[in-house]
Amino acid sequence: MFRSLIACIVIFGAASPSFATTGPGCLYIVNVADDDVLNMRADASSKAPIVDIIPNKGQGILRLEGKCVPLDRPWGSRWCPMTRFSGDAITKGWVKARFVRDTDCP
Repeated sequence: MFRSLIACIVIFGAASPSFATTGPGCLYIVNVADDDVLNMRADASSKAPIVDIIPNKGQGILRLEGKCVPLDRPWGSRWCPMTRFSGDAITKGWVKARFVRDTDCP
């Protein structure tokens, strides 16, 4: 019985999500003027509603949540799913890949 319990902990423990606050997987804003903003959309489309307006400076933590799609398009034409952590607010949405680059999370 004890071995079964240990096996379950090992199997299910490995499948649980990681909530690390440092390391790869974050983004920073590029190709946006200092006095402009980056619009986060509800879906991967420029016609989708804006769910967040991200200032180029002091944007909080921008975390990449998956692959930028569609994969058959050039990088700048893809949409990236992301989450923005800013103070107590959390917003999920999509941004154009040409406006973000990879970085380590703080």
